[in-house]
Order: sequence, then C-alpha cells, then structure tokens
Amino acid sequence: MTRSQIDPRTARKAVISDARACLQDLQKEDGHLIFELEADATIPSEYVLLGHFTGAIDADKERKIGNYLRRIQSADGSWPLFHDGRGDISATVKAYWALKAIGDDVEAQHMVRARNWLLARGGAANANVFTRIMMALFGQVPWRAIPVMPVEMMLLPRWFPFHMSKIAYWSRTVLTPLIVLTALKAEAKNPRNINIRELFTVPPETHKKYNINPTGKFVGTCFLALDKVLRVIEPAFPKGLRKKAINKAVAFFTERLNGDDGLGGIYPAMANAVMAYHTLGYPPDHPDLVTATRAINLMLVERRPDELYCQPCVSPIWDTCLGAMALMESGEAGRLGADPKLKKALEWMASKQIFDVKGDWAVRRPDLRPGGWAFQYNNDYYPDVDDTAVVAMALHRDGDPKYARSIARAEEWILGMQSSNGGWGAFDPENEHFYLNSIPFADHGALIDPPTADVTARCISFLAQIGAARNQASIQRGIDYLKREQEEDGAWFGRWGANYIYGSWSVLCALNAAGEDMSQPYIRKAVDWLKSRQQPDGGWGEDLASYEQARKSGAEQSTPSQTAWALMGLMAAGEVDGAQVARGIGFLDNHAREGARWREDLYTGTGFPKIFYLKYHGYAAYFPLWALARYENLMDRNDRQVPHGM
Repeated sequence: MTRSQIDPRTARKAVISDARACLQDLQKEDGHLIFELEADATIPSEYVLLGHFTGAIDADKERKIGNYLRRIQSADGSWPLFHDGRGDISATVKAYWALKAIGDDVEAQHMVRARNWLLARGGAANANVFTRIMMALFGQVPWRAIPVMPVEMMLLPRWFPFHMSKIAYWSRTVLTPLIVLTALKAEAKNPRNINIRELFTVPPETHKKYNINPTGKFVGTCFLALDKVLRVIEPAFPKGLRKKAINKAVAFFTERLNGDDGLGGIYPAMANAVMAYHTLGYPPDHPDLVTATRAINLMLVERRPDELYCQPCVSPIWDTCLGAMALMESGEAGRLGADPKLKKALEWMASKQIFDVKGDWAVRRPDLRPGGWAFQYNNDYYPDVDDTAVVAMALHRDGDPKYARSIARAEEWILGMQSSNGGWGAFDPENEHFYLNSIPFADHGALIDPPTADVTARCISFLAQIGAARNQASIQRGIDYLKREQEEDGAWFGRWGANYIYGSWSVLCALNAAGEDMSQPYIRKAVDWLKSRQQPDGGWGEDLASYEQARKSGAEQSTPSQTAWALMGLMAAGEVDGAQVARGIGFLDNHAREGARWREDLYTGTGFPKIFYLKYHGYAAYFPLWALARYENLMDRNDRQVPHGM
C-alpha cells in the first residue's frame, strides 16, 4: 500500500507515535529534557573576547568558534540577529573583532566583506552601548563613548527615581558587575594587542557623538543632560563612597553567583562577573572566580564536528515542561500515570520547585512565600511566572495527588505576583518604570520587565485550569488587562516568542480555559487575524522583523513551531473542524522531520524584541507533536472543547 492510499488519520497517528518515542529517547536519565538554545554571533564572539580580556586564551576553542562564526556570516559580509535576518552593526563588529583575535587575516575575503559592510553604515562608532563598553575595556574607544553609570547607584534609596529593584532581573545581574568595571576603568590584558581601528570611519578619539536619547522623548533629553553633568562631577566623588559602592556591588553578585548555573543563569552577567573579579585582582584559584568561569564553560555547545558556540543560557525546565505537555497530549488517553518516562519528567520538575529562597521579586512582595520555578537548572533568586505556570499545569494535568502541595504553592506565588494593572511580568511585579528606558544606557529598550500579554495569558491558563471559581477575581483582572492590550487588528503581542502568532495563541488558550464565550467579537477578531495570516502552503510563519512597527505585517516562510501555535490557538477558539485548521494540520503532516524534530531553520524565540532573538531547538520537536496530538484527540471526541489551560 502506498502512502497516498493510507488513511490520513492513520498515517498521522503513526507520526505522532514515532515523534513521541523519539522525544522520549531524548530524555535524560533523570527524566528531564534539554535542547540547544542558540542566539546570534554576539555571545560566541564575546566568549572569545572574554579570553583576551583575562588572558586565558584557549586556542582550540577559538578555532572551533571561528568555524561557527564564518559559517553563519551572511553573503553581504554582515552577521544578523537571526537566521536570514538583516545585518546588525553590533553583532558584525563583535564577530569581525573575534575573528581577528582568533587570527583571521583582515584581508581575507570574509573579513573585507564584513569591514566594507560596516564602514558603509558608519562604522563601529554606531554600535550599541554594550559593544562600546567592550571596546572601551579594550581601549578601542575613549571612556566618553559610553554613558556614565556611577557604581554609587548601588547606594541609592529605593524611593529614588533609579534603583536596582526598578529594573529587570537581567538588567540587574548584567549591570551590577558592569558598573564595577566602568568605575575602575578596567583594562583588558589583550595579550595579542588586537585592535579594530579599521572599523571606524574617523579615529574613535575624534568621534563627537556616541551617546544618544534612545526613545527620543523629553525625559531622554534630560537624561542626556544629566549624563554630561555626571561626567564632570564623577571624578570628584569621595573615594570612600566609591569603595563602599563597589563592595556592595560585589557582595550582590557574589551572593547570587549560583554555582555551576552562573549569575542570573545568563551569559552576559556571568562574563561581567568574571571580568570584575579579574579587575579586582582575584587570583586564578579564588573559589568565586573559579565558579564563575566554570559556569561559562558549561554553556559551550559542540554541535557540528569542529564547531563550537556559546549559548546565552540553558532552558531545561522550559524544555521539560513544554515537552511534558506534548507527551501528555500524545500519550494514551487515561493512562498518563502508566508512562514511566513521563513520570520521571514530572518528578524531576517537581524536585526543582523553589520553596525556601526569597529572590529579588520579594522587594515588591516581601510577605509572599516562594513557590516558583526558574528557567534554568537552578536560579533560585530569579524564578519566573511563565515557567511556573506551565510546570504547575503539567503537574495538575497528571492528576497525582502527591503534587498538590507543589501546585498550591505555585498558585499562591503566581497570585501574589500579579501586578496592579491586572497583568503579569516575567520575573517581577510592578516593574513598570518606563521612563528608565530613556536613559542613554538603555538603547536596547529592555531595561524593565513590565506585564505582557503572553505571560499574563499563561498565568490565567494555570489559574483557570486548577480552580477557575476560587481564582475568578484575579482571572478577571487578567482578562481585562488582555482586552486593553489587544492590537487594533485583533492580535496580541508576543514578548517572548515570535510574535503576534505566539501572543495570540497564548491569549486564546487562556480565554478558553477561563470560560470566556469564544464567540465574542473581540475573540473572533483575533481568530480572523490568525486565519488571515495562514500562508498558501497551509502553515504559518512570522518574520522576527515584525517587532519593528514599520514591518509589523511581515510574513516569513512557514515554520512548524509557529504553525503549531496558530493551530492550538484556533482549536482553543473552537475552530477544530475549520478548513484553516485542516490545512495547517496538513502542513505538519507533510513537513520534513528528522527524529523528534520537524525541520526548522528559522528562529521563533525572543530574548529582547528588536535586539536579541533565540532559536529554541526544542520548539520544532514538542510544539508540532502537541498540535497534531491535540487535533487527533479532539477529532476522536464528540466535544471539541479543549479541556486544558494550554
């Protein structure tokens, strides 16, 4: 019998069974899942430069990273922020610089193309603040090329307009060791004496305007004026005050060093901590320096022969909770407890709940008990409500009463983390000091962690799944927030995934779980938007450039993960029997698959909109499996209602 003669549903169920088995084959011995998490050229380039800062150069690792950087270079000579994206000045500066440090001839064709591309766009002087800070550490630009960030800000009271608790956790952990470096005017060892002066259109010492008003708002102009004042008076700050501030900064990030999982669990913070310890004169065998360095090296991935790159962070809890959802959906109905591998995944997740550590979130919620999960293996100071909601939904769906305490503590913590506007941010409540995005340092536009639609939707989904009646007040406040956040065209913004497809999927699932009438006009508007974005091949794809207002409607080739999101959003809205869902399922049926993963080259994850994107290698495994299995389960039932929060 040929494939065309096989009943489509029979063939689909065989795919589901095989993909599920392949996904379970990837589980570690203790049950958890972890996939690679890839960003752009920036992180591996910074890893190379870190070695040249400290003088601890590993030639073999550099060679392999060089192979990686050359492979991902675009044809025009630049390096983009995501696969097939436009070139980015800062990423290109760092990649060129790293390759030169590795030993590439500046007259090699790939280096010439990169240099010409940069010079045509104004050169390295137009790089972002983080890149200019790295250049200042290596003496490539004067210190006036970066905004003044006095380490004395560590001593400011909480009522002051700027305080570390008013910025996002990622900003806090990155900035604290960084201001130690800038206060000490740290100097890289740079043993090969590498410079990149050829990347400037004029000598960097003569360039006039480095710092800008990132938002164009009046408050940004005021911050620029303050920067000029601080530049004049900073040298007169009392030495005793500076020493006190440095000590407080070092104490802050040392307390949060987080063992092998690293400061904040994110590479930039880890690297800044290593450089700060070196600058402070810590000997190579100092336990804190050893720990910080080891955490960075654990982020390295050697995927292809003779190629190496550094991940920005790792995602085991996120991969495991989403993978568990896909395994539950694709498992034999009513026999979840009989699957030992799934049980192992749930047990592993339950063991990772944070019960005893009050993290930085407690500044705003001092009386709230901990109860969340982090994104990484361990990151006790920085759990996030997104991971917490999904893990707790998975444990609840399993139905084993032994998880009751874990679910109850997660519920308590998520309820307590709701912001006053009804929404949820990822790591902190009430982190909405938007004026701070106008300071010159914040040219990346991601200094704070305000509530977002996708995270809010996940919390509503969880609260509704475990007890809609008792959580009704919080759920309703969340729904009101989502209604205010809906775009004019009906879609919802996706802060942590690409983009409006991700946001709309998240919200539609939440509204369904909360018992909203899915025929309401505002919901049908979102459904119509999703339908309108379907592509001729039956799939969905959204360009990461859609984060730029001028390119909001940008479509990209269909991807399995985005198609899965769209399908699950439509199914949650009652469209199981619709033609669009059938065509989308057909796209997944026919798309190439290698083991657990459907083939997907494009990035569909978001670190920071417009500046930092992610390729979750697991997304092309568990999301398509989840969508196909959900479709089959609903088609087998008389009731087409999706019964779960996600």
